[in-house]
Amino acid sequence: MSLPIINLEKLHSSDFEIQSEEIQKLDSACREIGFIYLVDHGIPQAVIYRMFRVIKDYFDQSFSEKRKIEITKSRNHRGYGFLGEEQLDESGQEDWKETFDMALDIPIDHPSAIEYPSMYGPNQYPDFPEFKETFLEYYSEAFKASQKLLTSVAVALKEPANTFTKHFNTHVSALRAIHYPPRPNPDHDNGAGAHTDYGCVTLLLQDSVGGLQVKHKTKGWIDAPPVEGALVVNIGDLMQRWTNDSYVSTSHRVAASNENVHRYSIPFFVEPDYETKVKCLPNSQSDSNPPKYPQVMAGDWIRSRFDATYAYRTEEN
Repeated sequence: MSLPIINLEKLHSSDFEIQSEEIQKLDSACREIGFIYLVDHGIPQAVIYRMFRVIKDYFDQSFSEKRKIEITKSRNHRGYGFLGEEQLDESGQEDWKETFDMALDIPIDHPSAIEYPSMYGPNQYPDFPEFKETFLEYYSEAFKASQKLLTSVAVALKEPANTFTKHFNTHVSALRAIHYPPRPNPDHDNGAGAHTDYGCVTLLLQDSVGGLQVKHKTKGWIDAPPVEGALVVNIGDLMQRWTNDSYVSTSHRVAASNENVHRYSIPFFVEPDYETKVKCLPNSQSDSNPPKYPQVMAGDWIRSRFDATYAYRTEEN
Protein backbone atom coordinates (compact mmCIF):
# COMPACT_ATOMS: atom_id res chain seq x y z
CA MET A 1 0.00 0.00 0.00
CA SER A 2 1.24 3.51 -0.81
CA LEU A 3 0.05 6.94 0.30
CA PRO A 4 -2.41 8.85 -1.91
CA ILE A 5 -0.84 11.34 -4.33
CA ILE A 6 -2.43 14.81 -4.35
CA ASN A 7 -1.59 17.56 -6.85
CA LEU A 8 -1.50 21.05 -5.31
CA GLU A 9 -1.95 22.77 -8.68
CA LYS A 10 -5.06 20.70 -9.39
CA LEU A 11 -6.45 21.72 -6.00
CA HIS A 12 -6.40 25.29 -7.32
CA SER A 13 -7.30 24.56 -10.93
CA SER A 14 -9.56 26.99 -12.77
CA ASP A 15 -11.34 23.93 -14.15
CA PHE A 16 -14.05 23.26 -11.56
CA GLU A 17 -14.30 19.56 -12.37
CA ILE A 18 -10.54 18.99 -11.98
CA GLN A 19 -10.46 20.99 -8.76
CA SER A 20 -13.48 19.23 -7.26
CA GLU A 21 -12.08 15.78 -8.02
CA GLU A 22 -8.75 16.63 -6.38
CA ILE A 23 -10.46 18.22 -3.36
CA GLN A 24 -12.43 15.01 -2.87
CA LYS A 25 -9.24 12.93 -3.05
CA LEU A 26 -7.64 15.21 -0.44
CA ASP A 27 -10.65 14.96 1.84
CA SER A 28 -10.74 11.16 1.63
CA ALA A 29 -7.02 10.86 2.35
CA CYS A 30 -7.21 13.16 5.38
CA ARG A 31 -10.08 11.10 6.81
CA GLU A 32 -8.67 7.66 6.06
CA ILE A 33 -4.94 7.90 6.82
CA GLY A 34 -3.94 11.54 7.39
CA PHE A 35 -0.90 11.26 5.08
CA ILE A 36 -0.40 12.14 1.42
CA TYR A 37 2.29 12.72 -1.17
CA LEU A 38 1.95 16.30 -2.45
CA VAL A 39 3.19 16.96 -5.98
CA ASP A 40 3.38 20.18 -8.01
CA HIS A 41 3.85 21.96 -4.68
CA GLY A 42 5.66 24.94 -6.16
CA ILE A 43 8.87 24.83 -4.13
CA PRO A 44 11.67 25.38 -6.69
CA GLN A 45 13.93 22.38 -7.19
CA ALA A 46 16.99 24.62 -7.05
CA VAL A 47 16.07 25.67 -3.51
CA ILE A 48 15.56 22.02 -2.51
CA TYR A 49 18.97 21.00 -3.89
CA ARG A 50 20.61 23.88 -2.06
CA MET A 51 18.92 22.97 1.23
CA PHE A 52 20.20 19.40 1.12
CA ARG A 53 23.71 20.52 0.19
CA VAL A 54 23.83 23.09 2.99
CA ILE A 55 22.51 20.78 5.71
CA LYS A 56 24.85 17.94 4.76
CA ASP A 57 27.82 20.28 4.93
CA TYR A 58 26.59 21.75 8.20
CA PHE A 59 26.06 18.41 9.96
CA ASP A 60 29.47 17.21 8.72
CA GLN A 61 31.13 19.73 11.03
CA SER A 62 32.64 18.79 14.36
CA PHE A 63 30.36 18.50 17.38
CA SER A 64 32.18 21.36 19.10
CA GLU A 65 31.45 23.62 16.15
CA LYS A 66 27.77 22.67 15.87
CA ARG A 67 27.07 23.07 19.57
CA LYS A 68 28.06 26.75 19.46
CA ILE A 69 24.37 27.32 18.76
CA GLU A 70 23.08 24.55 21.01
CA ILE A 71 19.30 24.59 21.37
CA THR A 72 19.52 24.47 25.15
CA LYS A 73 20.98 28.00 24.99
CA SER A 74 17.80 29.27 23.34
CA ARG A 75 14.78 30.08 25.47
CA ASN A 76 12.52 29.64 22.41
CA HIS A 77 13.80 26.31 21.04
CA ARG A 78 16.02 27.42 18.19
CA GLY A 79 19.38 26.04 17.11
CA TYR A 80 21.27 22.74 17.17
CA GLY A 81 19.94 19.63 18.91
CA PHE A 82 22.46 16.87 19.48
CA LEU A 83 22.09 13.09 19.29
CA GLY A 84 19.74 11.69 21.92
CA GLU A 85 18.42 15.15 22.88
CA GLU A 86 14.89 14.29 21.77
CA GLN A 87 12.73 11.30 22.67
CA LEU A 88 9.47 11.40 20.74
CA ASP A 89 8.31 8.02 22.03
CA GLU A 90 8.41 8.57 25.78
CA SER A 91 8.39 4.80 26.43
CA GLY A 92 11.10 3.91 23.91
CA GLN A 93 14.73 4.61 23.04
CA GLU A 94 16.06 8.11 22.58
CA ASP A 95 15.93 9.31 18.97
CA TRP A 96 19.15 8.74 17.05
CA LYS A 97 19.26 12.01 15.14
CA GLU A 98 20.66 15.51 15.31
CA THR A 99 18.67 18.58 14.33
CA PHE A 100 18.60 22.29 13.56
CA ASP A 101 15.43 24.31 14.28
CA MET A 102 14.33 27.80 13.22
CA ALA A 103 11.09 29.76 12.95
CA LEU A 104 10.06 33.37 12.49
CA ASP A 105 12.96 35.57 13.56
CA ILE A 106 11.38 37.96 16.06
CA PRO A 107 13.27 40.50 18.22
CA ILE A 108 13.38 39.70 21.91
CA ASP A 109 11.49 42.93 22.71
CA HIS A 110 8.61 42.12 20.30
CA PRO A 111 5.25 41.95 22.15
CA SER A 112 4.79 38.26 21.23
CA ALA A 113 8.29 37.40 22.48
CA ILE A 114 7.62 39.23 25.73
CA GLU A 115 4.26 37.52 26.24
CA TYR A 116 5.33 34.02 25.14
CA PRO A 117 9.14 33.85 25.49
CA SER A 118 9.34 30.07 25.17
CA MET A 119 7.77 30.15 21.68
CA TYR A 120 8.78 33.47 20.07
CA GLY A 121 12.10 35.24 19.66
CA PRO A 122 15.30 35.28 17.62
CA ASN A 123 16.82 32.36 15.76
CA GLN A 124 20.34 31.07 16.31
CA TYR A 125 22.27 30.70 13.05
CA PRO A 126 25.68 29.12 12.56
CA ASP A 127 28.53 31.04 10.97
CA PHE A 128 28.35 28.85 7.90
CA PRO A 129 28.30 29.74 4.17
CA GLU A 130 24.83 30.20 2.62
CA PHE A 131 23.13 28.70 5.67
CA LYS A 132 20.88 31.55 6.83
CA GLU A 133 19.96 32.71 3.33
CA THR A 134 19.09 29.18 2.18
CA PHE A 135 16.95 28.40 5.22
CA LEU A 136 15.06 31.69 4.97
CA GLU A 137 14.34 31.09 1.29
CA TYR A 138 13.10 27.54 1.87
CA TYR A 139 11.01 28.67 4.87
CA SER A 140 9.31 31.27 2.67
CA GLU A 141 8.63 28.80 -0.16
CA ALA A 142 7.34 26.08 2.17
CA PHE A 143 5.09 28.59 3.93
CA LYS A 144 3.52 29.65 0.61
CA ALA A 145 2.83 26.02 -0.27
CA SER A 146 1.32 25.38 3.16
CA GLN A 147 -1.11 28.26 2.85
CA LYS A 148 -2.33 27.05 -0.53
CA LEU A 149 -2.82 23.59 0.94
CA LEU A 150 -4.67 24.88 4.03
CA THR A 151 -7.00 26.85 1.78
CA SER A 152 -7.87 23.60 0.00
CA VAL A 153 -8.30 21.78 3.31
CA ALA A 154 -10.85 24.39 4.37
CA VAL A 155 -12.74 23.99 1.09
CA ALA A 156 -12.70 20.20 1.51
CA LEU A 157 -14.27 20.64 4.95
CA LYS A 158 -16.93 22.94 3.43
CA GLU A 159 -15.71 25.84 5.53
CA PRO A 160 -14.73 29.36 4.36
CA ALA A 161 -11.48 29.27 2.37
CA ASN A 162 -9.61 31.40 4.93
CA THR A 163 -10.69 29.31 7.95
CA PHE A 164 -7.09 28.37 8.73
CA THR A 165 -4.96 30.87 6.82
CA LYS A 166 -6.40 33.84 8.74
CA HIS A 167 -4.57 32.52 11.81
CA PHE A 168 -1.06 32.82 10.30
CA ASN A 169 0.07 36.34 11.09
CA THR A 170 2.69 35.92 13.83
CA HIS A 171 2.64 32.16 13.52
CA VAL A 172 4.92 29.63 15.20
CA SER A 173 5.58 27.45 12.14
CA ALA A 174 8.98 25.80 12.50
CA LEU A 175 11.48 24.57 9.94
CA ARG A 176 13.77 21.71 10.97
CA ALA A 177 16.71 19.97 9.34
CA ILE A 178 17.41 16.42 10.54
CA HIS A 179 20.43 14.17 10.16
CA TYR A 180 20.03 10.48 10.99
CA PRO A 181 23.56 9.03 11.28
CA PRO A 182 24.23 5.28 11.27
CA ARG A 183 22.73 3.57 14.32
CA PRO A 184 25.13 3.33 17.29
CA ASN A 185 24.64 -0.43 17.65
CA PRO A 186 22.58 -3.17 15.97
CA ASP A 187 19.88 -3.05 18.66
CA HIS A 188 19.21 0.69 18.44
CA ASP A 189 16.54 0.71 15.72
CA ASN A 190 14.94 4.05 16.59
CA GLY A 191 15.76 7.06 14.42
CA ALA A 192 12.65 8.94 15.53
CA GLY A 193 10.16 7.34 17.87
CA ALA A 194 6.48 6.83 17.10
CA HIS A 195 4.62 10.12 17.50
CA THR A 196 2.03 12.45 16.05
CA ASP A 197 2.84 16.00 14.99
CA TYR A 198 1.52 18.86 17.09
CA GLY A 199 0.25 21.49 14.67
CA CYS A 200 -2.02 21.80 11.61
CA VAL A 201 -0.07 19.99 8.91
CA THR A 202 3.56 19.06 8.28
CA LEU A 203 5.33 19.32 4.92
CA LEU A 204 8.23 16.85 4.83
CA LEU A 205 11.04 16.83 2.33
CA GLN A 206 13.05 13.60 2.53
CA ASP A 207 16.12 12.35 0.71
CA SER A 208 16.32 9.11 -1.27
CA VAL A 209 17.27 6.83 1.65
CA GLY A 210 13.83 6.10 3.09
CA GLY A 211 12.94 4.96 6.59
CA LEU A 212 9.67 6.78 7.28
CA GLN A 213 6.82 4.53 8.41
CA VAL A 214 3.15 5.40 8.96
CA LYS A 215 0.73 3.59 11.29
CA HIS A 216 -2.24 2.51 9.18
CA LYS A 217 -5.33 1.79 11.27
CA THR A 218 -5.86 -1.69 9.78
CA LYS A 219 -2.58 -2.61 8.04
CA GLY A 220 -0.12 -1.73 10.81
CA TRP A 221 3.13 0.05 10.00
CA ILE A 222 3.53 0.82 6.28
CA ASP A 223 6.53 2.36 4.53
CA ALA A 224 6.35 5.86 3.06
CA PRO A 225 9.33 5.77 0.69
CA PRO A 226 10.56 8.89 -1.11
CA VAL A 227 8.71 9.85 -4.29
CA GLU A 228 10.61 12.01 -6.76
CA GLY A 229 9.32 15.60 -6.71
CA ALA A 230 6.87 15.02 -3.85
CA LEU A 231 6.54 16.21 -0.30
CA VAL A 232 5.06 13.95 2.34
CA VAL A 233 2.25 15.83 4.11
CA ASN A 234 0.49 14.74 7.27
CA ILE A 235 -2.30 16.00 9.48
CA GLY A 236 -1.32 17.25 12.93
CA ASP A 237 -3.01 17.20 16.34
CA LEU A 238 -4.51 20.70 16.08
CA MET A 239 -6.20 19.86 12.79
CA GLN A 240 -7.61 16.68 14.32
CA ARG A 241 -9.07 18.73 17.16
CA TRP A 242 -10.45 21.36 14.75
CA THR A 243 -12.18 18.64 12.73
CA ASN A 244 -13.50 16.62 15.69
CA ASP A 245 -11.43 13.57 14.67
CA SER A 246 -12.73 13.67 11.09
CA TYR A 247 -9.15 14.28 9.89
CA VAL A 248 -6.67 11.99 11.60
CA SER A 249 -3.31 12.86 13.12
CA THR A 250 -1.54 9.60 12.46
CA SER A 251 1.38 8.12 14.35
CA HIS A 252 4.61 7.78 12.39
CA ARG A 253 8.24 6.91 13.04
CA VAL A 254 11.65 6.69 11.37
CA ALA A 255 13.90 3.63 11.51
CA ALA A 256 17.50 4.24 12.54
CA SER A 257 19.93 4.25 9.63
CA ASN A 258 21.97 1.14 8.92
CA GLU A 259 25.76 0.96 9.04
CA ASN A 260 27.46 3.56 6.81
CA VAL A 261 24.08 5.09 5.88
CA HIS A 262 23.21 8.73 6.55
CA ARG A 263 19.65 10.02 6.10
CA TYR A 264 18.54 13.67 5.86
CA SER A 265 15.05 15.16 6.01
CA ILE A 266 13.51 18.62 6.25
CA PRO A 267 10.10 18.90 7.94
CA PHE A 268 8.17 22.19 7.97
CA PHE A 269 5.73 22.20 10.88
CA VAL A 270 2.77 24.43 9.99
CA GLU A 271 1.56 25.97 13.25
CA PRO A 272 -0.71 29.02 13.66
CA ASP A 273 -0.49 32.14 15.81
CA TYR A 274 -0.01 31.33 19.48
CA GLU A 275 -3.36 32.76 20.54
CA THR A 276 -5.39 30.91 17.90
CA LYS A 277 -8.43 29.41 19.62
CA VAL A 278 -8.82 25.87 18.31
CA LYS A 279 -12.31 24.47 18.70
CA CYS A 280 -14.54 22.18 16.68
CA LEU A 281 -15.45 23.60 13.27
CA PRO A 282 -19.17 24.09 12.54
CA ASN A 283 -19.29 21.50 9.75
CA SER A 284 -17.40 18.89 11.81
CA GLN A 285 -20.09 18.57 14.46
CA SER A 286 -23.77 17.72 14.71
CA ASP A 287 -26.36 16.69 17.31
CA SER A 288 -25.21 13.09 16.91
CA ASN A 289 -21.51 14.05 16.77
CA PRO A 290 -20.90 16.76 19.38
CA PRO A 291 -17.44 18.29 19.91
CA LYS A 292 -15.00 15.83 21.49
CA TYR A 293 -12.39 18.33 22.67
CA PRO A 294 -12.50 21.50 24.75
CA GLN A 295 -11.23 24.69 23.16
CA VAL A 296 -7.46 25.05 23.41
CA MET A 297 -5.06 27.87 22.60
CA ALA A 298 -2.77 26.62 19.84
CA GLY A 299 0.46 27.83 21.41
CA ASP A 300 -0.36 26.32 24.78
CA TRP A 301 -0.89 22.94 23.15
CA ILE A 302 2.33 23.05 21.12
CA ARG A 303 4.38 24.28 24.08
CA SER A 304 3.04 21.45 26.26
CA ARG A 305 4.15 18.88 23.68
CA PHE A 306 7.62 20.43 23.44
CA ASP A 307 7.95 20.31 27.20
CA ALA A 308 7.01 16.62 27.26
CA THR A 309 9.52 15.76 24.53
CA TYR A 310 12.61 17.70 25.59
CA ALA A 311 14.14 17.07 29.00
CA TYR A 312 15.96 20.41 29.03
CA ARG A 313 12.67 22.33 28.80
CA THR A 314 11.16 20.32 31.67
CA GLU A 315 14.19 21.02 33.82
CA GLU A 316 13.80 24.75 33.27
CA ASN A 317 10.07 24.85 34.09
